[in-house]
Amino acid sequence: MRFAVDYRVVLLIATSVMALSPGVAGAQEGDATAGATVFKKCATCHIADSDTNKVGPSLNKLFGRKAGTHPNFAYSSSMKEAGEGGLVWDEATLRDYLHNPKAKVKGTKMAFAGVKDDQEITDLIAYLKQYSQ
Repeated sequence: MRFAVDYRVVLLIATSVMALSPGVAGAQEGDATAGATVFKKCATCHIADSDTNKVGPSLNKLFGRKAGTHPNFAYSSSMKEAGEGGLVWDEATLRDYLHNPKAKVKGTKMAFAGVKDDQEITDLIAYLKQYSQ
């Protein structure tokens, strides 16, 4: 018995599977413009476009920086210890920290509860990357 194959249907199914498979679709890209809006939650305490500390440390050139090391900022001992223990800010560590700062670095003095929406974090990371060149 032979079956007729509609290759348009096969192509549609294959394309859908690829688009929905995280390993095939690749890393999710963030929107830096949307990230600028998310950053407003952070801007009370942080700045990204200059090397100036506010209530919190500057986030300028954050990626690749060892935690607790931005000059002239009084970090909590737990943040300094996290850096001494190998915590370096990259997408994965920042994503974990932004989800729940107090869980990632117990004893941090950052009072912010975190960003719960994954897309907002992705966009925020894209925004911060602009200032990490």
